Amino acid sequence: MLLGDVAAAVGKGLFAGLAGVAAMTASQEIEMKLSGREPSTGPGDMFAQLLGVEPKGQKERESFSTLVHWTWGTVWGVPRGLISLAGLRGGKAFAAHTAFVLGMDFWIYHALGVAPPPWRMRPEEVGLEVLHKSVLALATSAAYEALNR
Repeated sequence: MLLGDVAAAVGKGLFAGLAGVAAMTASQEIEMKLSGREPSTGPGDMFAQLLGVEPKGQKERESFSTLVHWTWGTVWGVPRGLISLAGLRGGKAFAAHTAFVLGMDFWIYHALGVAPPPWRMRPEEVGLEVLHKSVLALATSAAYEALNR
């Protein structure tokens, strides 16, 4: 494996991640319209705390959260690219990517005090996380496979 192979996998992963976060955003928008749930600022609040950034008002807080959402979601394409370097394709790559994204998200949010571990969350919250992250992983994997042809 050459450095160029890793760079290509990372680059394709970023483009695929952008497709994945777009699909996840669409699934979240549909779910919020159906359920009446408000958008979450949790990931944005977490990154604001980590970076020492303090959005001045609610509008800025929501804008920062949107920026974090799209950036974080796009970056999730990088592990998908690296998974392909291990020789996984199709359903196996999708399953590995989904497990990685969910595991890391649950771990990071818990480690930083943003959310409890999944076994202490309400089942509906866990279900929504699994749903939306699975949409992200499926769309990212489909886009990656298309870019890798």
